[in-house]
Amino acid sequence: MVTDKDGYMHLIQYLTEHLGLFETPDTQSVSDDTVMELFEEQLSAQIIMVCGQNPSLSFAERNMIIREVDAIVYDLEEILASVANHKATPAQMLFVAEFSGLIKNLFDQEIAKLQAHA
Repeated sequence: MVTDKDGYMHLIQYLTEHLGLFETPDTQSVSDDTVMELFEEQLSAQIIMVCGQNPSLSFAERNMIIREVDAIVYDLEEILASVANHKATPAQMLFVAEFSGLIKNLFDQEIAKLQAHA
């Protein structure tokens, strides 16, 4: 659905280009959440929003979205492995929120295409 699209590859590239942001020592953290927990929370909130905005999605389509999010989280775990358990800094929290919003946009676009063909 989204993980096989160019937009997703560009987002992953965008994340890898900003990995330096996540290699900051924990001394700057203000969040109780780790970087990975923050990604998971933000992505969950965005996907709940996607499903809420698209009540006509079938059970199968919702399951497809959940499988895609699982794949995205797996990719994030791979990319952020060395920093996933660090407490998040304010700059990281901002980046995660922005990145999660961009992921939501990918889903919005793909769902619009699905519904246009229905």
